[in-house]
Amino acid sequence: MGNPPTADKPQSKLWWNDGAWWADMWTSGGWKIHKLDRAAKKWVDTGVGVDNRANTSADTLWDGTYLYIAHHVVTISTEDGPKASRPDSPARLYRYSYADGKYTRSSGFPTTITTNSSESMTIDKDSTGAIWATWTQVSGVQTGGYASKVMVNNSSEGGKSWGTPQSLTGVDATVAPDDISSLVAFGKNKIGVMWSDHTTGSVWWASRTDGQSPTSWKVQSAVRGPNQADDHLNIKSLQADTTGRVFAAVKTSFDMNSTAKKSDPQLQLLVFKPATGAFDKFTISTIGDCHTRPQIVLDPENNKIHAFQSGPATTVSGCPYSGTSGAIYQKTASMDDPVFADGRGTPVIQDSTPSVNNVTTSKQPVTSKSGMVVLASDDDDKRYWFADFGIEGDGDDGGEYVPPAVSPFADVASDQVFYKEMAWLAEKGVSNGWTEPDGTKTYRPFEPVYRDAMAAFLYRLAGKPDFTPPAVSPFADVTPNTLFYKEITWLAKQGISEGWTEPDGSKTFRPYASVSRDVMAAFMYRHAGKPAFTAPAVSPFTDVTPGMVFYKEMTWLAKEGISEGWTEPDGSKTYRPSVSVNRDVMAAFMYRYNDKLGSL
Repeated sequence: MGNPPTADKPQSKLWWNDGAWWADMWTSGGWKIHKLDRAAKKWVDTGVGVDNRANTSADTLWDGTYLYIAHHVVTISTEDGPKASRPDSPARLYRYSYADGKYTRSSGFPTTITTNSSESMTIDKDSTGAIWATWTQVSGVQTGGYASKVMVNNSSEGGKSWGTPQSLTGVDATVAPDDISSLVAFGKNKIGVMWSDHTTGSVWWASRTDGQSPTSWKVQSAVRGPNQADDHLNIKSLQADTTGRVFAAVKTSFDMNSTAKKSDPQLQLLVFKPATGAFDKFTISTIGDCHTRPQIVLDPENNKIHAFQSGPATTVSGCPYSGTSGAIYQKTASMDDPVFADGRGTPVIQDSTPSVNNVTTSKQPVTSKSGMVVLASDDDDKRYWFADFGIEGDGDDGGEYVPPAVSPFADVASDQVFYKEMAWLAEKGVSNGWTEPDGTKTYRPFEPVYRDAMAAFLYRLAGKPDFTPPAVSPFADVTPNTLFYKEITWLAKQGISEGWTEPDGSKTFRPYASVSRDVMAAFMYRHAGKPAFTAPAVSPFTDVTPGMVFYKEMTWLAKEGISEGWTEPDGSKTYRPSVSVNRDVMAAFMYRYNDKLGSL
């Protein structure tokens, strides 16, 4: 075939369904659905054909009922070599039902999205059941010049028929022949289209609400300025995200600027927040990292975003040129505060002949059950490569913790918020809960955490270290007969709790006072050994300011991803430092603390 089978940048070739990973892959007999045999570590051809044209590329979507696959004929334009889209090259939508482990093509499919070829095409489904598609369409001839338009089209319910393609370009921008577009469903009832625009150095964003006129688009710039745009886009959302955020990995063209520095951004993450109607910008990789062709995967269980991109193999020093292939690298960051670590990241795919490129992922978020699979290709050797791995560890044995199907507590449901964290606390012996008169165990998730219980939690989180409590208590309000005396005095011995100095000079612990969120931050920071940390000059929270008691500890907690705070209606982040911590939330703090710092 003429094009890399795992291209193009905005597209997804993978999906998760019925406990397995699937892919649309090219074979000598055309494009077919393949299933990953994880035990044998190989992809198995299911025999279900999709498209037999070797000059096409695909984007896939599994919606829980149907599998949709869009195949379009590829015509690639570059800045130096623009090419017009071919008018006799239909882009087709295939639809499949699934039952008893087998995909069956729906009657009446494929349907035709457009009759023109394009460099890329992506699809998604809105809340009415309509399928949307976007692509860029180049027109013109070499002697008269070329023009390009961002195109969209939408189908009837389920993709059964299509309307007339329309152009978005006229509403705000003119794009170059090598620009591309992508789209995503977000916010439960909206569709968004993003496209690159070399002409103005912009990445544009158009959005609409489902059910409105197909021409009712609101257009704005996602990022704008010299060298801010290149034709690399990958965009994802979480339909379950109540804030409706959209995450997009984009490539800049700073590397084309002779005055650029190695520290200038090469790949950026753009985060759209509907509450503010604006995009935030974060650096994924710099020019010095020599990365290209980014894809992102959302991991809501761990509140992580995973970025995958091509780069030089680990055997290659420096950056021969931007876009050097050879290996696929992963970098991760918090979804709430996506600050990526410096450097290339972790290589997850690499061949002895360094030419692996064009990583592809799934539109779906990953879970502890699905794990994560990424697919790439070596266009020199004509081979597929893939990586299959878990999404996080819980500090125990390297695997993501999977909570039991039946809750260990009578008052905690298995679908409850923070169920996983509370079940983990019980399994690790950090929380014993209560034994009720009828013999059942309860956790009392919505009760506040008191300081004596907090001492017990932290002592157990430390692995119950050997400690002999003193015969004389260091606190006037705690005696050797007090429940959790050993744990409270251990806390004092470790310098985790300093207590209060009363007017008469005595020290008190106040064991039955509830723990507020600011004090909890101080406890955890000291429990971690007071690691080196410089508090930021600008607070990540609008209700926490420099100079506040425990400001350093609260911002450390946020930096480590242990506390996520709240996203307010105006898009701002708050910590609510004086609010008491309930037992369910404390379970989440403990779980994340262990995940980050490996206490147990």
